[in-house]
Amino acid sequence: MENYRLRKRVLVTGGAGFLGSHLCERLVGEGHDVLCVDNFFTGTRDNVEHLLGNPRFELMRHDVTFPLFVEVDEIYNLACPASPIHYQYDPVQTTKTSVHGAINMLGLAKRLKARILQASTSEVYGDPAVHPQTEDYWGHVNPIGDRSCYDEGKRCAETLFFDYWRQTRLRIKVARIFNTYGPRMHPNDGRVVSNFIVQALRGQPITIFGQGTQTRSFCYVSDLIDGLVRLMNSPDAVTGPLNLGNPVEMSMLQLAQRVIELTGSASQLVFKPLPNDDPRQRCPDITRAREQLGWAPTVALDEGLKQTIAHLDQLLKRLDAAPAA
Repeated sequence: MENYRLRKRVLVTGGAGFLGSHLCERLVGEGHDVLCVDNFFTGTRDNVEHLLGNPRFELMRHDVTFPLFVEVDEIYNLACPASPIHYQYDPVQTTKTSVHGAINMLGLAKRLKARILQASTSEVYGDPAVHPQTEDYWGHVNPIGDRSCYDEGKRCAETLFFDYWRQTRLRIKVARIFNTYGPRMHPNDGRVVSNFIVQALRGQPITIFGQGTQTRSFCYVSDLIDGLVRLMNSPDAVTGPLNLGNPVEMSMLQLAQRVIELTGSASQLVFKPLPNDDPRQRCPDITRAREQLGWAPTVALDEGLKQTIAHLDQLLKRLDAAPAA
């Protein structure tokens, strides 16, 4: 009976994606009933296939731009393509997913009196004039650029969350997620870690945009998921926004060289022009997460890269061995 009271019914939108699948796995492992909702635009059944036989797990095909009528205790709203190659494919739909999706999930949470967590992004800071980025920095974002569908969509979602909190006292949580990597990354998602690893494993030239001096910080997926769960389980007064990411900063050149070393690749570097509005530097200040959640990343970059390389290596071998359609 005690376990029954502790068990929660949890909705994870975007649950078949990279982050969502790891979150579903964590929640099922803790004994909760998990409803994974995904429209499979970037997510895939393969990411959650190992959970399909578990009685605590349910998978539903649904687009969050349409209302959803279910009964749950908590909602993690992760639904939205997160890499430029995917969110720029249909930018209008990307904005709809962020904004209409937030409205629909907030409305559901209000009806159910459920806690709801928004997976926001470091992209709300744009090309930052403050470094490292703290949560009270308002950002430097182009509202009409190629990346605006994602950047401004997520900023509007944050606005909606805090207006619901002020207007209805809804129990909200907002996480600003910085670059995350690990197994189940899509090999063609255009993100720098997966790009570098796939190119290195295939012996292809590794593409560096600009001079490679732009910086990012990389958080391993298990650390990030731990931060999301801690934030959801924190007291109601802890609303966020909270930065979740690894504060260890490195340049794209440094990352490329590390991937080449860890894969043993003979790949050479090629340099191409920077994409529009590509941030020059990105690094989180995680002081608030340390103080309010007791959270900080623990997985070192080399350890995380080795796990990610092993996963992508196996995936590429399976794809290469598959018969042509």
